[in-house]
Amino acid sequence: MSSAGLDGPRGVKEGVAISFHVPLVDISAYVRDGSSVERAAVAQQVDAACREVGFIQVVGHGIAASVIQGLTDAMDAFFALDLRAKKAYRTPPAVNRGYTPPKSESLSLSLGVEPANRMNDFFEAFNVGAGADDYPHVADLPQPDYADNVWPDIDGFEAHVSAYFAEAGRVARTMTRIFADALGLEPGFFDRVTDHSLDVMRMNYYALPPGTDVRLDGDLTGMGEHTDYGIVTVLWADQVRGLQVLGSDGSWNDVQPADGALLINLGDVTARWTNERWMSTLHRVKPPVIDGMIERRRSAAFFHDGNVDALITTLPTCVDPRHPDLYEPTTIGEHIAAKLAGSRAGRRNDAAVRESARVLASRSVGGAGEGIRTSSGTVRS
Repeated sequence: MSSAGLDGPRGVKEGVAISFHVPLVDISAYVRDGSSVERAAVAQQVDAACREVGFIQVVGHGIAASVIQGLTDAMDAFFALDLRAKKAYRTPPAVNRGYTPPKSESLSLSLGVEPANRMNDFFEAFNVGAGADDYPHVADLPQPDYADNVWPDIDGFEAHVSAYFAEAGRVARTMTRIFADALGLEPGFFDRVTDHSLDVMRMNYYALPPGTDVRLDGDLTGMGEHTDYGIVTVLWADQVRGLQVLGSDGSWNDVQPADGALLINLGDVTARWTNERWMSTLHRVKPPVIDGMIERRRSAAFFHDGNVDALITTLPTCVDPRHPDLYEPTTIGEHIAAKLAGSRAGRRNDAAVRESARVLASRSVGGAGEGIRTSSGTVRS
């Protein structure tokens, strides 16, 4: 990597607004093993997107529409159950599996930031992940990091969810191949730290029972501001507004996926490795309220987090006199444990000082009634 490659956008001057845009990248050259020239062009586009935005829309990912339809059918079947039935699939906070009822998590606490109105996040979710049995080549994997899944007794649920989980994992590993090329690393760099990766998929559902008056809860938060924890996130989402991404000028911007696109964003582990050449972008969900009701929004986020025992140390190529090393070494397991203790167990993550400062700065820029820009850069109130 040249020294010029270290000089990507790391913020803008105070008061200077920028146009916000999530790039659309066709990754089919990596999916179908295209030519070296084609792959180099993709890696260049991904590098620019990771430096400038931290979010990417990808097409050419190769996930069949039927697999996505199976996932959404399974999600609809589960979330249609009554609350008592869904709560039977809850797990303790330390086990990142199973059902999460509405208002039982505070993702902003994973950054060390208390919710402004003391509300927990207004979404429900169901988590599945890679268990110890998925990595028979590794002995004595720690629990509950590699816990067994809790499968609802719904026809086809496990099969449909597992099929999409496998495909999302393939896309995540494809992205790490692109990352290695974009960062000038040896092709197998990420293989060494992901051969027993902490992979979790969270299926999210934003809606409320008919007749619920959401105005009673003030500033409703579907999912509080947060960064993702690991290497890369692969997100399928409905084309319903609600997802907002923090721009480098402190503005929150609406993002919706293009037709057939998946949203890709970086996690904290990648930001640490790259010394914030590539940013782990803050995002949140503010579900739209129409006539006092939340419009239904569904998403499925596949988190490719890396091996629990992998040590995160800054890449030497991302440190120079102008960009000193920002982070102390830590393991992926230690980092994620602190984040989960915040979101699921309600303990503020005081180690996330850099991320929490960005959240607080965004609030000072906007505050109550802040302007929100769409992904094209247009401001709405």
